[in-house]
Amino acid sequence: MSIPKKILDNLNKNKIKYDILKHKTVYTAYDLANTLKKKLSEIAKTLVVKADQNYYLVVVPAHFRLDLGKLKKLLKAKKIEIAKENIMQKIFNVKPGAITPFGTIHKVGVVVDQALVKTQKIIIGAGSFTESLHLKVKDFLKLENPTKANIGKKFISEVISKPKLKIAKKKKVTARKSGRRASPKKKK
Repeated sequence: MSIPKKILDNLNKNKIKYDILKHKTVYTAYDLANTLKKKLSEIAKTLVVKADQNYYLVVVPAHFRLDLGKLKKLLKAKKIEIAKENIMQKIFNVKPGAITPFGTIHKVGVVVDQALVKTQKIIIGAGSFTESLHLKVKDFLKLENPTKANIGKKFISEVISKPKLKIAKKKKVTARKSGRRASPKKKK
């Protein structure tokens, strides 16, 4: 699944410079950071939120969790929730994990966390599980003109650590001439 043409056309039409990053299949912003060996703060995750009867694309750094209470207050909504997967496919015509932060394409409002505004460049979802876009934050903000607010909070550390593997002790195995299975050699 490659980047939809309408996304690239929109970027090119608006003279936005970008790099296409090809990578193995990933479904989350965290996995993308791991795969590309990037800091979580360099990766933007996009969430689809339903506030009353309206949908919004909400963009936060990968190591942040969206604070629905703050967003509800910002949007002056009575009810707010993360959109269900079937709604994403039905309304936005994308699979969960492949949503883009381009409200101009999806025809919805965009809200960006202030922490992303402070960064130089970000890697964003591009409608593909195997390709992402790397672009300047100022260009993205110019293109989308989103609402900017403190709507997230850090929930995992910036450093992506690799799990330590336990290595099992090897047992010495000897084969018998009788054709039976090999068995572990016992210590005497």
